[in-house]
This record gives sequence, C-alpha cells and structure tokens, in this order.
Amino acid sequence: MSKGARGGFAARKLRRSRQRFRWKDAEYKRRVLRLDEKADPLEGAPQARGIVLEKVGVEAKQPNSAIRKCVRVQIIKNGRQVTAFAPGENAINFIDEHDEVVIAGIGGAKGRAKGDIPGVRYQVVMVNGISLQELVRGRKEKPAR
Repeated sequence: MSKGARGGFAARKLRRSRQRFRWKDAEYKRRVLRLDEKADPLEGAPQARGIVLEKVGVEAKQPNSAIRKCVRVQIIKNGRQVTAFAPGENAINFIDEHDEVVIAGIGGAKGRAKGDIPGVRYQVVMVNGISLQELVRGRKEKPAR
C-alpha cells in the first residue's frame, strides 16, 4: 500500500484545497490581511478623539436639498483628518474650533457613509467631555474653558 492517501477526497487534500480557495473570497482576504483596518482613520477602534479644525456645510445628495452641518476633525492619535456630522438641531452651535471631540462611526453599511450625506462616515458624540446629545437637549451646559 502507499505511504499516505493522496486522492482527491483524502481529508488532507480537501483541507488544503479548501484553505487555498478561501483566498478567492474577497471578504476573507480583506479580513485576514486587515486591509480595512489599515485604511480606517480610526485604526479599527470604535471611537476616536480629535480636534475640530473648522465647521463645514455639506450639501445633501439628490433628491434632498439641505446643508448638513459637519466639522473637519484632526484625529489625535494619528493626525489624520476626517469629516464628522453633528447630529441634532442646532448641534453645530455647541461645537467650536479647537474643541476636543469624540467621533464614532455614523452607522452606514460596511463602515460607509449613511443617508444623504456624501463622503461623511463619522459623527460627533462628545464635545469637551460632555455628550453632544445632552447639550442639544439642554440637560447639560458646555463648560467655559
């Protein structure tokens, strides 16, 4: 008899070829090589701290017509710049330049932009250590620094 089974249905052969063909699966490849983590400004983290550089208005995509209030943020840990949406009515008024904000993903599919805001993947969660939602609802006041 032969020293080891090498047929097409031998377990070793099945296991090896299955592993090889997994690399044809785009999602598997991106996950194992951590491609999305490397390209992500937050480096795989759920949230990040940053400094507000400027306030910007982003035009909503068709068929909507509005100017969505956003801020340009420089992330502290790696210096990358991203645009983050300020959710809530008049929320932009609680955010000033040079404020320290915490940003999180906006919740679009596969980490992409959400809704009618083109190219904006993040939203502001906190301003100077105070929840933006609490500020908008009037439950807390922004500290004078």
